[in-house]
Amino acid sequence: MKFGLIKGWREQYPVLGLCRVLEVSESGYYAWLNRPVSLRKQANDRLEIEIQAAQQRTRGTYGPERLQRDLADNGTHIGIDRIKRIRRKLGLRCIQKRKFKATTDSRHSLPVAPNLLERNFNVLEPNKAWVSDITYIPTDEGWLYLAGIKDLFSGELVGYALHERMTKNLVMQAVFRAVSGRKSIRA
Repeated sequence: MKFGLIKGWREQYPVLGLCRVLEVSESGYYAWLNRPVSLRKQANDRLEIEIQAAQQRTRGTYGPERLQRDLADNGTHIGIDRIKRIRRKLGLRCIQKRKFKATTDSRHSLPVAPNLLERNFNVLEPNKAWVSDITYIPTDEGWLYLAGIKDLFSGELVGYALHERMTKNLVMQAVFRAVSGRKSIRA
């Protein structure tokens, strides 16, 4: 460790002075400097590359245990503690998926719109009855919410909106697109 410090500072300070301050011999420093890289260091360097490749291959979603199995399937046998140590050194972490969160609360005191259709979905003219719904789509970056509005006459999607949060704005944007799209057809 001390020899590494000397190597880092030798451009700015004389090696002899650094050796005296760190209480090591100058001959010991030069012997360390010219020593070939150890087999352990070579193996760790190779493992760092393989762990980085496995991290990319698995899109960063594997923890040490699954990563160990993946590396073994690709011909590299390594202990879990060594994987943890190398990942910590490289600053690699497992990307954790968010747990499912319920987004609908039926027990609220907000006003509820009346059911005007009364389950009569047979509509004889376009733009007389629209229905809407919100769904969520899991992506690599998190949930994506989709609000869609459908014309019951044609079954056509007349308006939609996407956003990473389920808000009133999402629904209002879908309605706005549906209404503005219908105006351009009538004109």
